Amino acid sequence: MYVVLLEYTAPLDEVDYALPDHVEWLKKQYEAGHFLASGRQVPRVGGVIIARPMVRGKLDALLATDPFAIRKLAKYQVVEFQATRTAPELARVNEAAMG
Repeated sequence: MYVVLLEYTAPLDEVDYALPDHVEWLKKQYEAGHFLASGRQVPRVGGVIIARPMVRGKLDALLATDPFAIRKLAKYQVVEFQATRTAPELARVNEAAMG
């Protein structure tokens, strides 16, 4: 699994202008089954995405299609981790990761 930390590299007014496109992009990633959770960091300096297990190159390719990336409004730090324990709601995700 992955935790993706987005850090804004542009003023918030520019980020807000691109936000509807970013939200639509997120929606498509959820529909495709790639993401488990996402949201803003507090304070609002960027965002966080929790991605399902996948080949790292695939995740990198997905992130490159984010409107924030295309418009150079954010940079991304990807942390890969192996979930050794999860809440019952995520048991199937963890089984897929371990399988």
